[in-house]
Amino acid sequence: MDCGRSVRDMDEPDQQPRDPSPGSPAPRLDRRLGTGDAVVVGLGAMLGAGAFVAFAPAAQAAGAGLLLGLAVAAAIAYCNATSSARLAALYPESGGTYVYGRERLGDFWGHLAGWGFVVGKTASCAAMALTVGHYVAPELARPVAVAAVVALTALNYFGVHKSALATRVIVGVVLAVLAAVVVAGLAGGDPRVAQLTPLPGSGVHGVLQAAGFLFFAFAGYARIATLGEEVRDPARTLPRAIPLALGITLAVYAALAVTVLAVLGPTGTAATPAPLVAVAEATPWTWLVPVVRAGAAIAAFGALLALILGVSRTVLAMSRDRHLPVALAAVHPRHRVPHRAQLAVGLVVIAVVLAADVRGAIGFSSVAVLAYYAVANASALTLDRDRGSRLVPALGLVGCLVVGFSLPIGTVLAGVGTLAAGALVWAARR
Repeated sequence: MDCGRSVRDMDEPDQQPRDPSPGSPAPRLDRRLGTGDAVVVGLGAMLGAGAFVAFAPAAQAAGAGLLLGLAVAAAIAYCNATSSARLAALYPESGGTYVYGRERLGDFWGHLAGWGFVVGKTASCAAMALTVGHYVAPELARPVAVAAVVALTALNYFGVHKSALATRVIVGVVLAVLAAVVVAGLAGGDPRVAQLTPLPGSGVHGVLQAAGFLFFAFAGYARIATLGEEVRDPARTLPRAIPLALGITLAVYAALAVTVLAVLGPTGTAATPAPLVAVAEATPWTWLVPVVRAGAAIAAFGALLALILGVSRTVLAMSRDRHLPVALAAVHPRHRVPHRAQLAVGLVVIAVVLAADVRGAIGFSSVAVLAYYAVANASALTLDRDRGSRLVPALGLVGCLVVGFSLPIGTVLAGVGTLAAGALVWAARR
């Protein structure tokens, strides 16, 4: 790929064939998103993934150490965000760490990062779709989940700008619901409900395992980097958008974690699959319970929107380089989106929805996502030789590996096996 092309040149629509063929330049996407749009896409992915899902397994792993796990997850996410922002400014293309690994470490590491992202985030898509189903109609969870995937795939088909506008509305609604939970819990929660005894499994390993579950909640800023080809002035927009989205998400999660522990305690938090609903039930404001349930469904819907958006862009980038079928690299002549990649991702997500459950999908995703960010940090280590600049990506790399291998053994084996399968695909392709 020609990385020497100026930003001004890339802003102009390409006069190229819409479908790639050997020897012809790959079609490009239009730059339509500003800093606010990029931040909203990241918030839509992070808030939907974690606010209603991650606290219960984290409390089960760490007990009263949940807040320490949140701090560890946030520190690793900051390192990853810093590395991703530097790399995204240098390589403003669709694909995220797939592109960074390919350019900085070699073809194999780029392929492995892209494989981990596509497989891991496809599982995340299924988890978010099933979350929508369980909150909207538990007895019809899978049909509702499939309908959500179909609807959002169709929305993405008609343009990334429309998707960003929809995400902005969803993020606004979710932030309002989460703020109401914090106010209700701290002002009206019954402190006698909380059980402050630490749970078995807390300690260093429990904190690291909780960090792994909570890191799943922070991973949404990868969606910003994968949109590098569709933001205006990426050298300025991406380094601003990624840390800003991460900072807002950390503030929201910290407030929620304090509220949940104050009202339910670690034991109560671990005992319920819906801790924010339990907080609302423990307050005099019972009218908030259906609002929280609706907010959870909307949040998961927003996360699913951003996830499908990001995974399809990585499929596009990998298909351009023939790591995946080249037919998936087509860009729609009117809507300027990778329409074939989006349709393929939607079909695979539907298949996973019909075969898996929420907990299994989240567990399967965790190791693959941490491996993805490990490659991002390793790529950032090659940017310069200044020790101060290399400290952050070095800490991020070590943190990803330590937290990844602290997750439950079944999750670790599934993730490692998936990455090994990706390595075999790369070898067979060569």
